[in-house]
Amino acid sequence: MTTTPLSLYLHIPFCARKCPYCDFNTYAGLQALFEPLSVALAREISAAGAARGRPPVHTIFLGGGTPTVLSAGQLARVLDACHQAFTILPEAEITSEANPGTVDRARFADLRSLGVNRLSMGVQSFDGDELAFLGRIHSADDAEIAFAHARAAGFDNINLDFIFGLPQQQPATWQSTLQRGLALAPEHLSLYSLIVEEGTPLAAWVASGRVPAPDEDLAADLYEMAQARLVAAGYQQYEISNWARRHPAGGSFQSQHNLTYWRNADYLGFGPGAFSGEQGRRWSNLRSPAEYIRRSDAGQPLLDSEEQATPALAMGETMMVGLRLLDEGVNRAAFQARFGLDVSEIYPDILTELAAAGMIEVTPTCVRLTPAAVLIGNRVFARFLPD
Repeated sequence: MTTTPLSLYLHIPFCARKCPYCDFNTYAGLQALFEPLSVALAREISAAGAARGRPPVHTIFLGGGTPTVLSAGQLARVLDACHQAFTILPEAEITSEANPGTVDRARFADLRSLGVNRLSMGVQSFDGDELAFLGRIHSADDAEIAFAHARAAGFDNINLDFIFGLPQQQPATWQSTLQRGLALAPEHLSLYSLIVEEGTPLAAWVASGRVPAPDEDLAADLYEMAQARLVAAGYQQYEISNWARRHPAGGSFQSQHNLTYWRNADYLGFGPGAFSGEQGRRWSNLRSPAEYIRRSDAGQPLLDSEEQATPALAMGETMMVGLRLLDEGVNRAAFQARFGLDVSEIYPDILTELAAAGMIEVTPTCVRLTPAAVLIGNRVFARFLPD
């Protein structure tokens, strides 16, 4: 039986409308699959927990897609399966993503009654034109109303997602979005630069000249603007794209689930297209919701792909994701406990070179990015991946 607590990711691949910039495995217009998908998802969760002897779990994340398009009963089915199949720790962080356009006061109350204790709301912008460009189904006012409803339902741990670096985005508009977001006093903020993903409508718009490509220099300016504004508002930037307030009882509102990914720890993913990583093995489920349901009903494997990470790849990925944590960085003791060698023994030349260039700081306890390297972190990360 696994003794180190796991994280569970439950992928709900449905949206009310697919956003033009999104390349996630999500679909609109599949309401007929909501019920059978919830049944198949619960079945997959039950089998995984039974095979592992009900190991402990410290985080659950309902993602997508938009999990809140499912009914309360359907969400209850999959969360009940988690409790039956795994040992959910009393202090477990249980997060649900929520689109402000698909939730109301009753739905937030349903989520709280199901044990969800953290929300991640995809606001993206408080500007009407930007929301229209991004294909969002909610207005700025809808987002503020949804936030108020979430508070009224008892949620005291809420993350808001925002996107910056839109084509020709005005700094004043971004400042206004930040101001309105901070006025709500969420416990956590995630800010992501707009990426043109291959195969999306946004990519076709850029390729055809309908909209200009995002400006990397503008995005960098907006990012630095947000850094200064959020620090002044009392938020700690603990990861490249994430800020958290300190908890009044001590500690912080950092996302415990995402820390699992950044520490390259074990997690299990369930649902169409979900990824898992456990003891060096990584695998993913098939992506089609209809085929996922068909195979589940037939008792057939849901696996789409799998691989066993080599030691060199596992170490490189641990460095890459760990360096995203700006204060914590890559913990040297944890790295040595996992791989049997200190980072300085594995990467002596790379560490020396990057430290001399002012891109990383090597301390007795950790390796972390310097503030000057945050905007070019990808260049640093790439140095640790095997050829």
